[in-house]
Amino acid sequence: MLDVKVNLYNTLGKRVEEFKPNEEGKVGMYTCGPTVYHFAHIGNLRTYIMEDVLEKTLRFIGYDVKRVMNITDVGHLSSDGDTGEDKMLAGAKREHKSVMDIAKFYTDAFKTDALKLNIRWPDVVDPATNCIDEFIEMIEVLLDKGYAYVAGENVYFDTSKLKDYYCLSAQNEDELVIGARDDVDEDTNKRNKADFVLWFTKSKFENQELKWESPWGLGYPGWHIECSCISKKHLGEYLDIHCGGVDNIFPHHTNEIAQSESYFGHKWCNYWFHVNHLNTSSGKMAKSAGGFLTVSSLEEKGYDPMVYRFFCLQSHYRKPLEFSYDALDNVSAAYDKLIARLKRLDVSEDKKDELKKSFKIDSSDDMENSGRHMSEAGKVPAGADSSVYLDYEKRFAEALAGDVNTSSAITVLYDVLKADTDDVTKAALVLRFDEVLSIDLKRAILAVEDESDEGESVDSELAEYVEGKIAERAAAKRNKDFATADAIRDELAEKGIVIKDTREGTTWEKA
Repeated sequence: MLDVKVNLYNTLGKRVEEFKPNEEGKVGMYTCGPTVYHFAHIGNLRTYIMEDVLEKTLRFIGYDVKRVMNITDVGHLSSDGDTGEDKMLAGAKREHKSVMDIAKFYTDAFKTDALKLNIRWPDVVDPATNCIDEFIEMIEVLLDKGYAYVAGENVYFDTSKLKDYYCLSAQNEDELVIGARDDVDEDTNKRNKADFVLWFTKSKFENQELKWESPWGLGYPGWHIECSCISKKHLGEYLDIHCGGVDNIFPHHTNEIAQSESYFGHKWCNYWFHVNHLNTSSGKMAKSAGGFLTVSSLEEKGYDPMVYRFFCLQSHYRKPLEFSYDALDNVSAAYDKLIARLKRLDVSEDKKDELKKSFKIDSSDDMENSGRHMSEAGKVPAGADSSVYLDYEKRFAEALAGDVNTSSAITVLYDVLKADTDDVTKAALVLRFDEVLSIDLKRAILAVEDESDEGESVDSELAEYVEGKIAERAAAKRNKDFATADAIRDELAEKGIVIKDTREGTTWEKA
């Protein structure tokens, strides 16, 4: 393990704190998964990208991480405060399919998007419908302890039993009234405005498709209970890190703390990690607003998913990030230049083979950055300068350990490319960094280049010029300005540069 202290902003303490796991060297990490009634939009996926970076940062430093994620396929209403329509039922109605068909389709779609963005699929992914027995057991204990009550045939958590219900969100009951919506009916069964449903019965949604027998009647679980139970099932009663978007802080995560600590009788989770919103010029991106952007919609406009991931890494996870195509175009151009620079590293095929072995890249399949393989912290790959490698490895780790500062980590990457050291060492460091950044830098370093011009080298100034023009052309094509795109192709041809459009992107060579 690297000698690096990890510092994280903890929503619970409202400050940056040194991370200390419950068990030395091991981390239990829980991620709030998607409600699978529709495609994930790129704002949702920003959260999962940054949670992925956190997990990979901990692994990079040397922690043994077990990450668990739920899939919400029942119980999440259109308002997080137990009002409105069931999101899964709404999705089924929209597409004239069963709830389970909808859940399967959008779970698979979410996984596809995650893999496109090189988000490591968690060690455990458990759907809510797989854990009904666990929900019922926790609710029974909460009733026995006096933290829950039955009213109108539903089971509710009694927030008045807690001294510090709002410890995570720093809200209060008066603010709940301000945030209430006018278009939903108030639940008169609740003793207190902040109380929340643990189990619904026939008194709510007679047409609910998914129902189970319970001690309180035929029904289904509320949304909040699932994360507490799925975390307990796979990670035990002490959790190190709980992740989610800032919109989960209240009421979802607040309710998780209430029910979990009432059930266990002690503090449950030590660190709460929340990612801020992705905004557009008109406000927060949300499915309810319609017209949201997905990974597929970006691809249709010609953007590599890695460009969107790189875009997210340019900003700190706790800051709102504003999306625009102009901003994405700038990042796309920077990414293309970075790839072009990496392709110019002078690494022989023998050295590439050694690096593949060092980083456990043994076949073409392994080029897919699933994040399953992580190099041993502090172990120098064959052929690399040990002192330089270890120095920059620690610098990169320290940048990320400072509250997951991906922007500073990218600066270290560029520092390596400018460093006074050999290209094999640079390549090794870039491969190591890409285990966390996961923006497919390994493809540029380890791909076998086509031979052209009898081995004639291309000077860096020409390469930078051509890559810049290719980026301009790509932006023109996305804007359907085909006249400009054709003019750039002709301009390059006049200078003896032939460009080819492939499924993997645009390549070029000297004629």
